[in-house]
Amino acid sequence: MIDNNAQMRLRKLPGVDRLLQMPETAVLLTTYGRTLTVEALRHTLEDTRTGLLQGQVTATSAALNASVPGPTRLVQAAADWLENLLTPSLRPVINATGVIVHTNLGRAPLSQAARQAIDAAARGYSNLEYDLAAGKRGSRHAHATQLLPRLTGAESSMVVNNNAAAVLLMLTALCHGRQVIISRGQLVEIGGGFRIPDVLAQSGATLVEVGTTNRTHLRDYARAINEQTAAILVTHHSNYKIVGFTNEPSLAELAELAHTRQLPLLFDQGSGALLDTSPFGLDPEPTVPGGIQAGCDLVAFSGDKLLGGPQAGILVGRADLIARCQQHPLARAVRADKLCLAGLSATLTHYVQEEALTAVPVWRMISMSVIEVTAVAQEWLAHLDAHGIAAELVDGESTVGGGSLPGTSLPTRLVSLATTNPDALAARLRAEAIPVIGRIQDGRYLLDPRTVLPEQVDDLWQSLVNCARTEN
Repeated sequence: MIDNNAQMRLRKLPGVDRLLQMPETAVLLTTYGRTLTVEALRHTLEDTRTGLLQGQVTATSAALNASVPGPTRLVQAAADWLENLLTPSLRPVINATGVIVHTNLGRAPLSQAARQAIDAAARGYSNLEYDLAAGKRGSRHAHATQLLPRLTGAESSMVVNNNAAAVLLMLTALCHGRQVIISRGQLVEIGGGFRIPDVLAQSGATLVEVGTTNRTHLRDYARAINEQTAAILVTHHSNYKIVGFTNEPSLAELAELAHTRQLPLLFDQGSGALLDTSPFGLDPEPTVPGGIQAGCDLVAFSGDKLLGGPQAGILVGRADLIARCQQHPLARAVRADKLCLAGLSATLTHYVQEEALTAVPVWRMISMSVIEVTAVAQEWLAHLDAHGIAAELVDGESTVGGGSLPGTSLPTRLVSLATTNPDALAARLRAEAIPVIGRIQDGRYLLDPRTVLPEQVDDLWQSLVNCARTEN
């Protein structure tokens, strides 16, 4: 039963009609419309009733020590509810973690030219599937793909929505109902539980494992080939290393074997590296052009990892095999949209114009020297000191991320913020208007300048000042 005090408190609550007459509500009606505003007011009243009945302090009544909130407070609570409901869940953040291709933070940031191309394609109509010269229907496969053969040395190419789709399409179109040979050391799992054996099963191909986890020889592949074999598949184990007593045939050796037996060699390269990573102190990453040069018939890779573009899956290789993939019904289900194609075309143009190291953010970050990072870090330190925020520079390491180049890193200089509670500081920075994501290591809260975009530096400083004032 409801006690008399609770009943009295409930009677004091205004109804929705009364709240709709409040001057403050007029702003909500103009901003959000009547339907959403009424829903917000009803939700607020119900939340308040529940709290009063249970004797709890709710978000609505907290300021009034669980007494009956007045109309103004109720309307404000409804406004807060509406703002929370309609605030986009996908928001820009400042990546100060030092992980360049951070999957959780959206992988590769796009170049200015790529963003402009996407904006232009999004503003209105486009010739996505229209041949302007012929004046009739065209193909979306014509976009972005004209640059890929030039950059990779492949005969042809196509773009789908991500690399998992590219691998699935490749295997389904070329290997359905037949066998695919792969080394046991390459049965990889990447983020989100994506596993190569599962993709093979979904494609309708039969997996034939050869060799052992650490050692697979060319003869293992040769012995497994029979009349049911559709292809040899190589998967780059990009997110882990097998070291010690190991062996894997080279792509060139496998290509020679496959072609001798009239089979295609399929290569899931993954990262989309078009440039050599070794000049920057990183381990050499297999490149897409290197796969084509070695004799791979199809190479599948991502657009939003080391390529530095939007999310996409890309296939390059023999024209006849690309045509079979394009004509397969699955191709429509995994096709790329106009925004992806626009951003990817602009990104590839940077490579053609030999400006990727300066124009593509991922490669700009990779190619930053320790001297350059230190200069930025010292500028940050001076700014923080001017605002009375204690910090110091410490040595550290940046990583490429995105399942690429495991176990290798780039030397960097980190800004360590003085704080007695790094977890609390991290939470406050994540709650800023533009959330700041750093890292906590050895009891320190650290920021890596390498991965902070130049256009976000002012926002970063403002967030640091705000949070430092809160802590003090």
